[in-house]
Amino acid sequence: MIGSMDGSLEKEMGMSAEKTEIGGLEISIILLTAATAVVHFFRNFPDIVFILNCLGYLGLLATLYLPIPMLEEKRGLARYGLMGLATLTILAWIAIGDKHLATGYIGYIDKAVEIMLILLLWVENQKSGS
Repeated sequence: MIGSMDGSLEKEMGMSAEKTEIGGLEISIILLTAATAVVHFFRNFPDIVFILNCLGYLGLLATLYLPIPMLEEKRGLARYGLMGLATLTILAWIAIGDKHLATGYIGYIDKAVEIMLILLLWVENQKSGS
């Protein structure tokens, strides 16, 4: 019977009924990633580079935490991808960003967010053994 109560359809499709454990570390990573994504989306809208940066953050975050079994093997790679994207974003800001405190203070705040994000992703990576 299709869609029976015992979850056999989910097993046939390779879907897991297990819940993803979300604790304080994961919530912090989600919030920091969402914050920097929002900053990059609205900072210079409609600049395509900033929009793509936002989508990169959100796509990697989704790969990292959405409970999709197919993505299970890619979570470590997504974590490294998020760390790399945040590092690249910081380096790009150092090279060409607005560093005047009066007009570019959001950049300073966002770089602090990205540094915290990198550190928390590194901690999570150590805990996961990836």
